[in-house]
Amino acid sequence: MVAAKKHVPIVKKHKKRFNRHQSESYMCVDPSWRKPKGIDNRVRRRFKGQIAMPSIGYGSNKKTRHMMPSGHKAFLVHNTRDVDLLLMHNKTFAAEIGHAVSSRKRVEIIAKAKQLGVKVTNLRARVTTEV
Repeated sequence: MVAAKKHVPIVKKHKKRFNRHQSESYMCVDPSWRKPKGIDNRVRRRFKGQIAMPSIGYGSNKKTRHMMPSGHKAFLVHNTRDVDLLLMHNKTFAAEIGHAVSSRKRVEIIAKAKQLGVKVTNLRARVTTEV
């Protein structure tokens, strides 16, 4: 497994999810973000002490966007041929085995990744047997 290439520090400007206004008060209001549109809405009017609305200023640095703490970016893999694509990019991308891949194929993918020096993020998922 190869270490990731050097990069600028990863800065997250807003780590918590942006929850929809009043979703914590009502079960029928889903927490997924919706912009408030009411004329008197205090969140839309950006009153002090209210929840923050998502805006372009919360965006990540383009160089570190989608980057994991290890410095790699995730690349979804479903078979051993997909791992071959990462041969020249093993410092930038890390393989992530898809959730629908069987345990037999996972063992083959992990062996191929180890041979090519590619990092696998979910290395132990559905590979070990329960005792």
